[in-house]
Amino acid sequence: MGSNIRNEQYVIFLYYQAFTLITLSFLPPLSPPVGVVRPTLTVLPPSREELQQGSATLVCLASGGRPSTWSLGWKVGGSSSSSGVSNSPEVLGSDGRYSWSSTLSLPADQWKKAGSVVCEASLNGQSPVTQPLDPDSCSQ
Repeated sequence: MGSNIRNEQYVIFLYYQAFTLITLSFLPPLSPPVGVVRPTLTVLPPSREELQQGSATLVCLASGGRPSTWSLGWKVGGSSSSSGVSNSPEVLGSDGRYSWSSTLSLPADQWKKAGSVVCEASLNGQSPVTQPLDPDSCSQ
């Protein structure tokens, strides 16, 4: 009698496994996990023509980040700068990740004396993503 019970349990177990496999094969694919993805930053320097006219406009492009609440900011010569900053709203890509841009406008002489200009993407609870640009390394 003991072996009959084990055989019945084994058959039930196999039936359960087969049923589970069949059921799982009809489930929709899982959506990608929603979590924090650090954006990639690219900083575009001012043009030579613009510098000759006495102004400097820098553009920071942030792409491939998630969630949408990353924010962009600038540091000029090590200090945060909000003057002359214009941020675009986020754009949702087909891959579920976001892109943003920020523009920093300043006088050409301030740009040349800055030492470094840094675009920074920040999100609460995360270390910032930074991309520096050295005025001396850009052709003027």
